[in-house]
Amino acid sequence: MISGTGNKNIMHENEGDVRKAAAAKPGEHIPRVSIGLAVYNGERYLEEALNAFLKQTFTDFELIISDNASTDRTEEICRSYAARDSRVHYYRSPRNMGVAHNYNRSVEMARAEYFRWATYDDLVAPTLLERCVDILDRYPDVVLAYPKTLNIDEHGKISGEYEDKFAFLDPKPHHRYRDLMIAVRNYLCNAEYGLMRRDALRKTAMEADYHSADRVLLSELVLHGKFYEIPERLYFHRLHPNMSLQEGMSLSQLAAWFNPNLAGKRTYPRLRRLVEFFKSVNRAPLSSFQRLYCYMQIVRFYLSVDKWQRLWRRIKSGSADKLVH
Repeated sequence: MISGTGNKNIMHENEGDVRKAAAAKPGEHIPRVSIGLAVYNGERYLEEALNAFLKQTFTDFELIISDNASTDRTEEICRSYAARDSRVHYYRSPRNMGVAHNYNRSVEMARAEYFRWATYDDLVAPTLLERCVDILDRYPDVVLAYPKTLNIDEHGKISGEYEDKFAFLDPKPHHRYRDLMIAVRNYLCNAEYGLMRRDALRKTAMEADYHSADRVLLSELVLHGKFYEIPERLYFHRLHPNMSLQEGMSLSQLAAWFNPNLAGKRTYPRLRRLVEFFKSVNRAPLSSFQRLYCYMQIVRFYLSVDKWQRLWRRIKSGSADKLVH
């Protein structure tokens, strides 16, 4: 179970059901938005990220911090915020459980109708939640609303605009799937940090412990509803030298980052991703024709010319065991 530490907003996870521990008491107010902030050793940027959420114009939210047994000042910072703002809830693992577990734990503890993942180093504009909530309130067939992106450097200075291109508004789910599978070939998945309907998110496999699992997650989520892109640039994606996920990491390093239990083991993330694409389509509420159409898009994705060109370049350079973004 989760044991308290003198403050109901500060808890340690041992074994047990974290969702049960976070369940609302009779008569307790349920916020409209849950924010799940996953962190590991994020002391440099954490306070800035927390402040950005606490300055939101939309205030009816809970901020769930899921700490993966940080060894720096992260715990001290989180305890301080939880002690002075009742919307902040801090949960700490007794050991590093990996990125996938840390992300999914925050969903398990969320209580609100709407959910958003957050990172310790990115920033958000004050109106981000307000604008996203407005879209989900107005359009019940939209399952994810996200704003456009600005890239910032390690000092918070704007370094450029980024075009996400993850707006999928076709009424037919298989057509949305087709459009997303084209988009994920060439773009980052910043839309994963949009505001989602929590019930729709929980119908997916959520975060998984292999590289590019975010692509599979978004492809499954788009089968449950539309994605809406808000035209304002309200999300600030920080690019800095100390990012947890680094270009050039080997497949074994990536596996251990996602799940420490996989350290030293040989994994096959591309094959796993292929299998999970098919499994996600099988889980979705589709007709036989729509399912077959989605299968065809998966094959098309894996046979795309640009992917084979990148593979050939890796083979020629002798870096077949390295991740190429």
